[in-house]
Amino acid sequence: MAHFDLRQFTSAEQLAQTASWDWLQEVSKNNNRPFCTALSGGRIARVFCSSLATQVIARRIPLSGVHFFWSDERCVSPTDPDSNYRIAQELLFAPLSIPADQIHRVPGEISSEAVALAAQVDLSKLAPPGADDQPVLDLVLLGMGEDGHVASLFPGEPEAVMASRAVYRCVRAVKPPPLRITLGYPAIAAARQVWVLASGAGKELALRESLDPQASTPLARVLRLRANTRIYSDIVVRA
Repeated sequence: MAHFDLRQFTSAEQLAQTASWDWLQEVSKNNNRPFCTALSGGRIARVFCSSLATQVIARRIPLSGVHFFWSDERCVSPTDPDSNYRIAQELLFAPLSIPADQIHRVPGEISSEAVALAAQVDLSKLAPPGADDQPVLDLVLLGMGEDGHVASLFPGEPEAVMASRAVYRCVRAVKPPPLRITLGYPAIAAARQVWVLASGAGKELALRESLDPQASTPLARVLRLRANTRIYSDIVVRA
Protein backbone atom coordinates (compact mmCIF):
# COMPACT_ATOMS: atom_id res chain seq x y z
CA MET A 1 0.00 0.00 0.00
CA ALA A 2 1.32 3.45 -0.96
CA HIS A 3 1.17 6.14 1.71
CA PHE A 4 1.39 9.77 0.64
CA ASP A 5 0.35 13.29 1.61
CA LEU A 6 -0.83 15.15 -1.51
CA ARG A 7 -0.79 18.96 -1.26
CA GLN A 8 -2.18 20.82 -4.25
CA PHE A 9 -1.47 24.34 -5.49
CA THR A 10 -2.59 26.60 -8.30
CA SER A 11 0.85 27.46 -9.69
CA ALA A 12 4.48 26.40 -9.68
CA GLU A 13 5.34 29.58 -7.80
CA GLN A 14 2.86 28.87 -5.01
CA LEU A 15 4.08 25.28 -4.81
CA ALA A 16 7.72 26.39 -4.58
CA GLN A 17 7.04 29.08 -1.99
CA THR A 18 5.27 26.60 0.29
CA ALA A 19 7.81 23.82 -0.21
CA SER A 20 10.77 26.13 0.40
CA TRP A 21 9.17 27.53 3.56
CA ASP A 22 8.44 24.01 4.79
CA TRP A 23 12.05 23.05 3.98
CA LEU A 24 13.30 25.91 6.14
CA GLN A 25 11.05 24.78 8.97
CA GLU A 26 12.69 21.36 8.84
CA VAL A 27 16.16 22.93 8.93
CA SER A 28 15.17 24.91 12.02
CA LYS A 29 14.49 21.63 13.90
CA ASN A 30 17.98 20.36 13.23
CA ASN A 31 19.50 20.47 16.75
CA ASN A 32 23.04 21.44 15.72
CA ARG A 33 23.88 18.38 13.63
CA PRO A 34 24.49 18.21 9.88
CA PHE A 35 21.26 18.41 7.89
CA CYS A 36 21.74 16.38 4.72
CA THR A 37 19.41 17.27 1.88
CA ALA A 38 19.34 16.13 -1.74
CA LEU A 39 18.25 18.64 -4.36
CA SER A 40 16.38 17.78 -7.53
CA GLY A 41 16.78 19.07 -11.06
CA GLY A 42 14.37 20.10 -13.77
CA ARG A 43 12.20 23.15 -14.27
CA ILE A 44 10.63 23.12 -10.81
CA ALA A 45 14.11 23.09 -9.22
CA ARG A 46 14.72 26.55 -10.67
CA VAL A 47 11.56 27.94 -9.09
CA PHE A 48 12.26 26.18 -5.78
CA CYS A 49 15.89 27.35 -5.50
CA SER A 50 14.95 30.92 -6.35
CA SER A 51 12.12 30.94 -3.80
CA LEU A 52 14.33 29.37 -1.13
CA ALA A 53 17.09 31.95 -1.62
CA THR A 54 14.57 34.79 -1.42
CA GLN A 55 13.09 33.49 1.84
CA VAL A 56 16.49 32.86 3.43
CA ILE A 57 17.60 36.40 2.64
CA ALA A 58 14.31 37.98 3.77
CA ARG A 59 14.20 36.06 7.06
CA ARG A 60 17.96 35.94 7.65
CA ILE A 61 17.84 32.22 8.35
CA PRO A 62 21.29 30.60 8.78
CA LEU A 63 22.06 27.49 6.70
CA SER A 64 25.40 26.78 8.35
CA GLY A 65 24.50 23.18 9.22
CA VAL A 66 22.98 22.26 5.86
CA HIS A 67 24.88 19.99 3.47
CA PHE A 68 23.64 19.85 -0.09
CA PHE A 69 23.69 16.67 -2.16
CA TRP A 70 21.75 15.73 -5.31
CA SER A 71 19.06 13.19 -6.05
CA ASP A 72 20.58 12.90 -9.52
CA GLU A 73 22.96 14.63 -11.88
CA ARG A 74 23.33 14.73 -15.64
CA CYS A 75 26.75 13.72 -16.98
CA VAL A 76 27.66 17.15 -18.31
CA SER A 77 29.99 19.96 -17.33
CA PRO A 78 28.97 21.90 -14.18
CA THR A 79 28.57 24.97 -16.40
CA ASP A 80 26.31 23.19 -18.90
CA PRO A 81 22.68 24.41 -19.02
CA ASP A 82 21.55 20.82 -18.34
CA SER A 83 23.56 20.55 -15.10
CA ASN A 84 21.46 20.23 -11.96
CA TYR A 85 24.39 21.63 -10.01
CA ARG A 86 24.37 24.75 -12.17
CA ILE A 87 20.74 25.47 -11.27
CA ALA A 88 21.51 25.41 -7.55
CA GLN A 89 24.80 27.28 -7.93
CA GLU A 90 23.25 30.18 -9.82
CA LEU A 91 19.95 30.48 -7.97
CA LEU A 92 20.77 29.30 -4.43
CA PHE A 93 24.44 28.88 -3.51
CA ALA A 94 25.85 32.04 -5.10
CA PRO A 95 23.09 34.38 -3.83
CA LEU A 96 23.50 32.97 -0.30
CA SER A 97 27.29 32.59 -0.39
CA ILE A 98 27.03 28.95 0.70
CA PRO A 99 30.53 27.70 1.65
CA ALA A 100 32.08 25.16 -0.70
CA ASP A 101 32.45 22.54 2.06
CA GLN A 102 28.64 22.38 2.38
CA ILE A 103 28.18 21.64 -1.34
CA HIS A 104 28.70 18.02 -2.35
CA ARG A 105 28.59 18.13 -6.13
CA VAL A 106 28.38 14.92 -8.10
CA PRO A 107 31.03 15.40 -10.81
CA GLY A 108 28.70 14.48 -13.63
CA GLU A 109 31.20 15.39 -16.33
CA ILE A 110 32.68 11.94 -15.64
CA SER A 111 30.24 9.05 -16.11
CA SER A 112 31.64 6.09 -14.23
CA GLU A 113 30.85 3.72 -11.39
CA ALA A 114 33.89 5.16 -9.59
CA VAL A 115 32.21 8.58 -9.51
CA ALA A 116 28.97 7.02 -8.24
CA LEU A 117 30.90 5.21 -5.51
CA ALA A 118 32.75 8.41 -4.56
CA ALA A 119 29.40 10.20 -4.22
CA GLN A 120 28.23 7.41 -1.92
CA VAL A 121 31.36 7.69 0.24
CA ASP A 122 30.96 11.47 0.45
CA LEU A 123 27.33 11.17 1.55
CA SER A 124 28.12 8.42 4.05
CA LYS A 125 30.62 10.65 5.86
CA LEU A 126 27.75 12.89 7.04
CA ALA A 127 24.51 10.92 6.78
CA PRO A 128 24.17 8.23 9.48
CA PRO A 129 23.65 4.64 8.37
CA GLY A 130 20.18 3.16 8.52
CA ALA A 131 19.11 -0.31 9.44
CA ASP A 132 19.93 -1.54 5.92
CA ASP A 133 23.28 0.33 5.80
CA GLN A 134 21.90 2.99 3.47
CA PRO A 135 22.98 6.52 4.45
CA VAL A 136 19.93 8.31 5.84
CA LEU A 137 19.38 11.69 4.20
CA ASP A 138 17.24 14.11 6.19
CA LEU A 139 15.24 15.27 3.19
CA VAL A 140 15.24 14.26 -0.47
CA LEU A 141 13.60 16.47 -3.07
CA LEU A 142 12.39 14.81 -6.26
CA GLY A 143 10.79 16.10 -9.42
CA MET A 144 8.48 14.00 -11.59
CA GLY A 145 8.60 13.54 -15.35
CA GLU A 146 5.82 12.97 -17.87
CA ASP A 147 6.48 9.22 -17.63
CA GLY A 148 6.43 9.19 -13.83
CA HIS A 149 10.21 9.08 -13.47
CA VAL A 150 11.84 10.54 -10.36
CA ALA A 151 15.52 11.48 -9.95
CA SER A 152 16.97 9.61 -12.96
CA LEU A 153 15.01 6.44 -12.25
CA PHE A 154 13.10 5.73 -15.45
CA PRO A 155 10.41 3.18 -16.33
CA GLY A 156 11.45 -0.13 -17.84
CA GLU A 157 14.44 -1.02 -15.65
CA PRO A 158 14.81 -4.73 -14.82
CA GLU A 159 13.79 -5.69 -11.30
CA ALA A 160 17.35 -6.69 -10.43
CA VAL A 161 18.60 -3.23 -11.39
CA MET A 162 15.87 -1.46 -9.43
CA ALA A 163 16.74 -3.57 -6.38
CA SER A 164 20.44 -2.64 -6.53
CA ARG A 165 21.78 -1.60 -3.12
CA ALA A 166 24.09 1.00 -4.67
CA VAL A 167 23.45 4.39 -3.09
CA TYR A 168 24.31 6.16 -6.35
CA ARG A 169 24.43 4.39 -9.70
CA CYS A 170 25.00 5.23 -13.34
CA VAL A 171 22.01 5.09 -15.68
CA ARG A 172 21.28 5.69 -19.34
CA ALA A 173 18.17 7.85 -19.59
CA VAL A 174 15.52 7.63 -22.29
CA LYS A 175 15.71 11.41 -22.74
CA PRO A 176 18.70 13.72 -23.25
CA PRO A 177 21.22 14.08 -21.82
CA PRO A 178 21.36 10.26 -21.72
CA LEU A 179 24.16 9.60 -19.22
CA ARG A 180 23.29 10.31 -15.58
CA ILE A 181 24.12 9.40 -11.99
CA THR A 182 21.19 8.89 -9.63
CA LEU A 183 20.26 7.91 -6.12
CA GLY A 184 18.85 4.40 -6.13
CA TYR A 185 15.48 3.33 -4.78
CA PRO A 186 16.90 1.98 -1.47
CA ALA A 187 18.62 5.30 -0.67
CA ILE A 188 15.43 7.24 -1.40
CA ALA A 189 13.40 4.79 0.66
CA ALA A 190 15.80 5.19 3.61
CA ALA A 191 15.53 8.99 3.79
CA ARG A 192 13.79 10.54 6.76
CA GLN A 193 11.61 12.59 4.44
CA VAL A 194 10.99 12.57 0.69
CA TRP A 195 9.13 15.43 -0.98
CA VAL A 196 8.05 15.20 -4.61
CA LEU A 197 7.61 18.51 -6.45
CA ALA A 198 5.26 17.43 -9.24
CA SER A 199 4.79 20.39 -11.53
CA GLY A 200 4.12 21.15 -15.16
CA ALA A 201 1.81 20.52 -18.05
CA GLY A 202 1.43 17.08 -19.53
CA LYS A 203 1.94 15.19 -16.27
CA GLU A 204 -1.63 14.57 -15.11
CA LEU A 205 -1.74 10.99 -16.40
CA ALA A 206 1.62 10.11 -14.85
CA LEU A 207 0.67 11.51 -11.46
CA ARG A 208 -2.77 9.90 -11.45
CA GLU A 209 -1.28 6.55 -12.41
CA SER A 210 1.52 6.86 -9.83
CA LEU A 211 -0.98 7.36 -7.01
CA ASP A 212 -2.50 3.95 -7.79
CA PRO A 213 -0.97 1.45 -5.31
CA GLN A 214 -0.67 -1.13 -8.11
CA ALA A 215 1.08 1.15 -10.61
CA SER A 216 4.53 0.43 -12.01
CA THR A 217 5.90 3.95 -12.50
CA PRO A 218 9.10 4.90 -10.65
CA LEU A 219 7.16 7.33 -8.46
CA ALA A 220 4.65 4.60 -7.58
CA ARG A 221 7.55 2.34 -6.55
CA VAL A 222 8.96 5.07 -4.29
CA LEU A 223 5.54 5.53 -2.67
CA ARG A 224 5.26 1.81 -1.96
CA LEU A 225 8.75 1.64 -0.45
CA ARG A 226 8.10 4.37 2.12
CA ALA A 227 5.84 4.82 5.14
CA ASN A 228 4.97 8.31 3.90
CA THR A 229 5.94 10.65 1.06
CA ARG A 230 4.84 14.25 0.67
CA ILE A 231 3.75 15.39 -2.80
CA TYR A 232 3.50 19.09 -3.70
CA SER A 233 1.60 19.41 -6.97
CA ASP A 234 0.18 22.08 -9.24
CA ILE A 235 -1.29 19.34 -11.47
CA VAL A 236 -5.06 18.90 -11.48
CA VAL A 237 -5.69 15.18 -11.13
CA ARG A 238 -9.13 14.28 -12.51
CA ALA A 239 -10.89 11.10 -11.48
